[in-house]
Amino acid sequence: MKLRTLTLTLAMMAAFAGTAQAQSLATLYEAAKSHDATFKSAQSQYKAAQAKADQARALLRPTAGLGGNFSESSLSNQSNAAGSGEFGTRSLTLNASQPLYRPANQITLEQGLKQEAMAQVQLKLAEQELIVRLSQAYFDVLTSQESLNFVKAQKSAVSEQLAAAKRNFEVGTATITDTREAQARFDLVTAQEIAAENDLRIKKLALDETVGLRDVSPKALALEAQMDNLQKGSIDSWVTQSAQDNGQLALARMSLELARLEIAKAKAAERPTVDLVGSYGMTRYRNGAISQQDTNVATVGLTFNYPLYTGQSTQNRIRETVALEDKARNDLEAAQRSVAQTTRAAFLGLQSGLSQVRALKAAEASSQSALDANKLGYQVGVRINIDVLNSQSQLFQTKRDLAKARHDVLLGQLRLKQASGTLQADDLQNISTLLQK
Repeated sequence: MKLRTLTLTLAMMAAFAGTAQAQSLATLYEAAKSHDATFKSAQSQYKAAQAKADQARALLRPTAGLGGNFSESSLSNQSNAAGSGEFGTRSLTLNASQPLYRPANQITLEQGLKQEAMAQVQLKLAEQELIVRLSQAYFDVLTSQESLNFVKAQKSAVSEQLAAAKRNFEVGTATITDTREAQARFDLVTAQEIAAENDLRIKKLALDETVGLRDVSPKALALEAQMDNLQKGSIDSWVTQSAQDNGQLALARMSLELARLEIAKAKAAERPTVDLVGSYGMTRYRNGAISQQDTNVATVGLTFNYPLYTGQSTQNRIRETVALEDKARNDLEAAQRSVAQTTRAAFLGLQSGLSQVRALKAAEASSQSALDANKLGYQVGVRINIDVLNSQSQLFQTKRDLAKARHDVLLGQLRLKQASGTLQADDLQNISTLLQK
């Protein structure tokens, strides 16, 4: 398994290193699964739970053991020289036992199977968490890249405006104020560019660490990508879905069932136990002394045990498990409330994000029109340079906000599905269709 994972990782690294093309979210997810320590930890935990369930099954099966003994003796009898000498004993015993009535063992098996199921749910939760974490890092890089692109575009526009202000000042059609305002704005945008470049480097490092590769280049979101159909269903339908499929709720329910089994197991300690036992022993003597003869003994029978008094240990254990069951019940109720609240918040967040995208698209068009109008007004003398600079700043800020809002909408959809318990790897394929080809 480890060799297969290593081979897959090396192959993906070679493929990424040999091409300048950007990678999709779905492709990077396959690399992240073989690298992410948290996800691999959940996989190991699931394997351990499977082994523990097998241990519980063994409690209902027969057991057998083989024992042996070897001894040498020296006998010295002063009164009877004939009785003196050396002799030895060789013995071999085979013991076997089969539980017939042990209610605690049966309950332990049920607990083991329940813990195995919980580990499987935890693995699914780790997979969903990895999907969201990778998507967050992926879109953080895209948002930072878009921000840098817009800052550079704004810097180019301000540079043109600065050059125009200088020309106008030289020919006497503008004051030195226009030049200084444009220079101040140019210096500010330059500082913003430096900060944006550093932010992009940091975001790329985080994405590289998540997938275990270097210089990952994520595909950008297509400009024509349609998002209006991302939100389906009502808020109540999503809350109902989360009550059925949310992994945290499933774990809370299983924890309550385990607590109830623990009560039954504690009460089972007051019951008797019955085992079928058998043994076969052989004893051999060397230089047999004083009427010792080789023997073979076979035994089969029942072992019965009934606890009469345990110093109140069993009764206190029962009280402890009852209290823990009450705790698990309250934890389940708290989880139900939390999951419902998280689902509602995710739904409203996605709804708000879609509205912001629509509003920012309209604002982008309005800002572009305002910039065009201010440029024209500056050329005919009814607007001053600062008006153009402010319009440029507003337009590029709107573009940055729109790019971030589009990315946040896709993340919001993933978080809504995570809250409802329906998030899976195929959802990344759906998002990949919205990326640039």
